[in-house]
Amino acid sequence: MEAKRVLFTEPNVVELETFDANLDALPADRVAIRNHYSLISPGTELACLSGTESWARLPFVPGYAGCGEVVAVGADVDDWFVGDRVFSYTKHASVVQSANLIARVPDGLDMRLAVFARMAAVSITALRVSEAELGDWVAVYGLGLVGNLAAQLFALAGCTVVGIDLSPKRCAIARLCGVHHALNPDEVDVHEAIADLTDGHMCQTVVEAIGAASLAEPAARLAGKLGEVVLLGSPRAAHEADVTELLRRIHLWGDGCVTFKGAHEWRYPIKRDPAGHIKHSIERNVDILLGLIASGTLHVEHLITHILPPDQAPEAYAGLCERRDEYLGVLLDWTHV
Repeated sequence: MEAKRVLFTEPNVVELETFDANLDALPADRVAIRNHYSLISPGTELACLSGTESWARLPFVPGYAGCGEVVAVGADVDDWFVGDRVFSYTKHASVVQSANLIARVPDGLDMRLAVFARMAAVSITALRVSEAELGDWVAVYGLGLVGNLAAQLFALAGCTVVGIDLSPKRCAIARLCGVHHALNPDEVDVHEAIADLTDGHMCQTVVEAIGAASLAEPAARLAGKLGEVVLLGSPRAAHEADVTELLRRIHLWGDGCVTFKGAHEWRYPIKRDPAGHIKHSIERNVDILLGLIASGTLHVEHLITHILPPDQAPEAYAGLCERRDEYLGVLLDWTHV
């Protein structure tokens, strides 16, 4: 079966490639899915496109998430059937194979919305590792897809959330999604604004959702006594600094005794623990998030800025890289491929 997929051929070069999906040779444990939509993950995929990720050697087929319809199942698969509407952790391609994580798309849920469960599954890790509780103040650095969804999830958990981003458009989108406090550091002193909002107590939890190592120190300053900083974004660029002030902020009672935590999505197992000894898994998170999207509780419709055919993938990645005020949630539409 002839199919199409996105290919990073060399640094900063994106192409659409034809390949043979070869469903006749489908492995016994796999499911073949005809993708309708796939969602670009800007942070990870742009890093891969630059050629700086050691695990993504170029040429490389990128992709994080897709939604589509099952078109074939392997001989050992007994829980999925041809015609099922599914969400999966798969590549940017018209036809994909998955034996990893597949979830059922709730009846009536538009696949263009369901596919955002992938980025929300990254975001929810911050909430899972955090000690934030009902009534706490939470600050989130970065209101891209991951940061916006993290802010929404903390708000759904009963926290009062302050989003922080240099993009006026991303701040505006966050407000549409229910993040009422969205601050632009170019317009206000963020530390002073949060001190005013919290009567000087600052935040119980500060989430760094960009992956900027330079934000570790200001994030720690936004945290109150015995607060925490959750590193949700993956740091990539080098940052040189005198870390003494940061270490004092972590160590000394007088400076806060702030705790730093990592929130990488893959700290949790993919599948549920059948015995129930481990509560959280990526599979459970995805099912919960799909339900929240289907009910309209988690707002993703405002995050979609572009729905493009796959042959415009080069423009999609260029826009995400160079025009971040215009490009946020970018879907590739495979329905006519």
